[in-house]
Amino acid sequence: MQYVPFGKHGFDVSRLGFGCMRLPTKKEEDKTVIDRDVAIAMIRHGIDSGINYVDTAYPYHGGESEIVVGKALKDGYREKVTLTTKLPIWAVNEEKDMNRLLDEQLKKLDVPYVDFYLLHAMNKDRMDKMEAFHYKDFLGQAVKDGRIKRPGFSFHDDHDTFLRILHAYDNWGMAQIQFNYLDDEEQAGEKGLREAGKCGVPLVIMEPLRGGALANPPQNVRDLMEQNPHKRSPVEWAFAYIADYPEVATILSGMSTPEQLEDNLRIFDTLTVNGMSEEDRKFAKELKQAYLSRMPVKCTGCEYCQPCPQGVHIPDIFQAYNSAKMFDQPGRFTHRYADLIEKGFDASQCVQCGACEAACPQHLSIIDWLQTIDKEYRASTKG
Repeated sequence: MQYVPFGKHGFDVSRLGFGCMRLPTKKEEDKTVIDRDVAIAMIRHGIDSGINYVDTAYPYHGGESEIVVGKALKDGYREKVTLTTKLPIWAVNEEKDMNRLLDEQLKKLDVPYVDFYLLHAMNKDRMDKMEAFHYKDFLGQAVKDGRIKRPGFSFHDDHDTFLRILHAYDNWGMAQIQFNYLDDEEQAGEKGLREAGKCGVPLVIMEPLRGGALANPPQNVRDLMEQNPHKRSPVEWAFAYIADYPEVATILSGMSTPEQLEDNLRIFDTLTVNGMSEEDRKFAKELKQAYLSRMPVKCTGCEYCQPCPQGVHIPDIFQAYNSAKMFDQPGRFTHRYADLIEKGFDASQCVQCGACEAACPQHLSIIDWLQTIDKEYRASTKG
């Protein structure tokens, strides 16, 4: 296992972090029933093999993740790891809720403190909410009374919002962002990553495999990888790209099987900061372009077409369709489009008024695409 300093906090962290959002479950269709024996054995084996960062959160596995993590960290394992959990901002309705929730989480984990406590999935609206509830006072008091060692935040929004949150508080101990070779210009992006580094805020990376999608690439991407002299697996390419950045402290992986854990332990034995050559970095860009070339609708998600007079969620439809095509996973689109139909936001609501096309800066044939997408869905679900 490779280790790096966790920013300026005075301790080293394993490059591989154990993310506890995708622990093994008893039933595939019910993610709330964790297979506790297997999960605990995996977490402990990971720690015995060098992982010293464990990451959970209030909603993971329907609230069960924190309980199972707490059990896994018994028998001396708690002292071997940096432990992180997160404040469920959506459950905060008044200031006192922040203390109540933290105390509840410490009880579930059965620990007196956590090393990092993050404001979970921060975006613009949640930052407004946290400011209204004086989050700095809460975090400062929780540090003072010893319930948390260091505050931080996890993030899902645009680059400007990331910078706003990053610079709003002088005592961030870390930031957690989504980052991989496909998302280097999305959300916080590489620019946000670099800015956090300048501010001395170490980064923990989530979704390095895009929810597992990068582990099973479509054929054109797989062909590229097979032609590369390194012969890295899809998972190795994804992790190596992120591990190259010196601003990154640890990379989370939500491991669901012992086999995934073993494969990751093998990969992270060799990944180092600045371990990618210039040719490797160029190749990662080629992989990204190979994925993007599969996107049929060149929608940028600017939302100039919104609101549609008929309530059609055009960017959501295009994003779902593009994602399914990009990863060659039609089932992803079927599920998401069915949800849009249920809410009355689907393409069948379009009356071809043309307001969207007049507003589109990309000059897309939106009406034709909506008809095509809706027909494809109806044909795929017949019978």
